[in-house]
Amino acid sequence: MNSTEMQKSVSVQVDSDFALLLPSGAYEIKKMEPRSKLRKVILFCLLLSLFGMVAFGYFCPDQVCALSPRERVSESFALTYAETLGRPLPDVIAQPGLSYDEVLHDDFRFDLDAHDVMVFLHIQKTGGTSFGKHLVMDLDLKRPCNCQRARKRCHCFRPHSNEIWLFSRYSTGWKCGLHADFTELTACVGGELDRHEGSAVHRRYFYITLLREPVARYLSEYRHVKRGATWKGSRHWCQGRTATASEVPPCYTGESWRGVTLEEFAACPWNLANNRQTRMLADLALVGCYNGTLRHRTLDTERVLLASAKRNLAAMAYFGLTEFQKISQYVFEETFNLRFAVPFTQHNATVSGATMAALSPAQIAHIKRLNSLDLELYEFAKNLMFKRFEALKKRDSDFDFRWKHLGEVSPRSGVTEFDWDSNLEDATTEKYRGK
Repeated sequence: MNSTEMQKSVSVQVDSDFALLLPSGAYEIKKMEPRSKLRKVILFCLLLSLFGMVAFGYFCPDQVCALSPRERVSESFALTYAETLGRPLPDVIAQPGLSYDEVLHDDFRFDLDAHDVMVFLHIQKTGGTSFGKHLVMDLDLKRPCNCQRARKRCHCFRPHSNEIWLFSRYSTGWKCGLHADFTELTACVGGELDRHEGSAVHRRYFYITLLREPVARYLSEYRHVKRGATWKGSRHWCQGRTATASEVPPCYTGESWRGVTLEEFAACPWNLANNRQTRMLADLALVGCYNGTLRHRTLDTERVLLASAKRNLAAMAYFGLTEFQKISQYVFEETFNLRFAVPFTQHNATVSGATMAALSPAQIAHIKRLNSLDLELYEFAKNLMFKRFEALKKRDSDFDFRWKHLGEVSPRSGVTEFDWDSNLEDATTEKYRGK
């Protein structure tokens, strides 16, 4: 007997033995049942799984069953951070305003006659006081801002209406809190403008900011605090509430930290001066607001904050760098198709520079460690700034003339003068908020 015949014999024998256990006439039916039952079981399991997923998603609360959108974003930031050094992150957060790339479209125009609003995110000691004054005093506009010197406030209205086109310290005051950050502004600006103008309007928002070399900025803030600045009017608003005293504890007792030494200033582990630029540009809700940025920060939360700050900065309609005033002016003018009637002044010898020269290498190294996130953010910003400058320069057929005559739009009585390190007009308490 060959192998094929042996297999048939075994098969027949198995089937015959199985048939002996069945009632008469049931053999053929039972022989087909195992496969049929398996199909039914599989189909039933699939239907049960589908019903379970639908019911689970419908009845189970979001806070119990799933990560919130921000938590998913936070996880995404943490996972992708290693691949994003020096580059903007994917667009995983809804953009609060028009991005730089959108602004550069050939048919784009910042429309003062429509509902376009420029929102200035003013980070402490980055030259924002200077730039803020340029915005309200030196732009060549059909209807210039009307500045009231006694109140240190300007009315920046559109050419044919009394709607506001600029949201900044000198035009609207600190409506969203003293030196409001990205998290505060994006949650606040629309509502504040609606209340101020008495109606809800569909607006296009253009976020702008300035950055400064981190060590110089940190020393400038130290000197400012040493003179008595406190910024007590800052709200530290995040996810619908103000940060508690335990989340943002003070570094000093009494009314101010006047007379503090650099060593004491740098020794406070929750000093808001540390990595201030990164924190103010990041979406703080990604790491649990201030609870995850000061007292309970980790390497993971720092990575998420830095990645978020890079992404938000790159997506803003405009940012400038304090150390590159002329380039910053040119990029602003070409981006918004607006012209300043004065050239920006480059102050290379600031008080902070003199302070830095007197520090030891160990002191500078310690300050750099405290501001490591800001240092990386600044390098990212500088690289991006020069790329944008070169791109704008290439498409400008009149670049040589424009560069030579930057700030010479029309005769003016003088140039706005101010000192970046002066605290004469810098609000340090809440008395200026919302006025």
